[in-house]
Amino acid sequence: MLSIEPKEVSVGKLHQYLLGAIGPRPIAFASTIDEDGKPNLSPFSFFNVFGANPPVLIFSPARRGRDNTTKHTFENAKRVDEVVINIVNYDIVQQMSLSSTEYAEGVNEFDKAGLSMLKSDLVKPFRVAESPVQLECKIKEIVETGTEGGAGNLVICHVVKMHIKEEILDESGFIDQHKIDQVARMGGNWYTRAKMGMFEVPKPLSTLGIGVDAMPEEIRKSTVLTGNDLGKLGNVEALPENGEIEEFLNSNSEEAELVKSGDKQKIHKQAQVYLEKDQPENAWKILLAK
Repeated sequence: MLSIEPKEVSVGKLHQYLLGAIGPRPIAFASTIDEDGKPNLSPFSFFNVFGANPPVLIFSPARRGRDNTTKHTFENAKRVDEVVINIVNYDIVQQMSLSSTEYAEGVNEFDKAGLSMLKSDLVKPFRVAESPVQLECKIKEIVETGTEGGAGNLVICHVVKMHIKEEILDESGFIDQHKIDQVARMGGNWYTRAKMGMFEVPKPLSTLGIGVDAMPEEIRKSTVLTGNDLGKLGNVEALPENGEIEEFLNSNSEEAELVKSGDKQKIHKQAQVYLEKDQPENAWKILLAK
């Protein structure tokens, strides 16, 4: 058996061991706001519920292990003591992952991930309209467990209002665990879909993905492409050049004929096939071909 004393290994290695061992972990898709009213949205898997009377949630936007910097969510929570915890289901997992990209301060991750801002009733931060359950919270306390990289910051929240989509309720009026279709975090790139089992979601690029907001409107508003599809498309660093698209069409006669037909529905469905194969570059080539 491998036995480890935390002080004998690097923080990065210990972090990986902990994440690989402790899971699946629920995901707090945390929506905050700064003093100027700019929204921020980011997921955290150091999260759970700790009581019902009062209803208490705790999540931890930990210090970054690589450089000991803190996250925008943590800074917002210290200045504006409100947060919305949105529950992540399978329908939005790719968009959730895209939002975890470390965009510059002030960039709206709702826009980058192609998610809708929904006004809250009792707190300032926005809800994620696509989330099946949204919990408006007041932050009661923040406990900083350390000052070095990798230290946790426990954000203790009291739920002041809970919103549940009716389509996920069962006949008794409670949440149907199959209908909510939750996902949870595991080690590495791995997630688990509660009702089906493990699946993999590639981490967002270390460089910035273009985001859903940078896509042509006809793609953003496609009736074929799902939110998860848009999340995968938004996680590319740059769109293909015209020469790359031409080379792709010259090598794929069936796709070239499909592009000539101008049938947007079929073109989008073929792009979806590439996305299912985790080939977003090819999906973009057929979507942008003319």
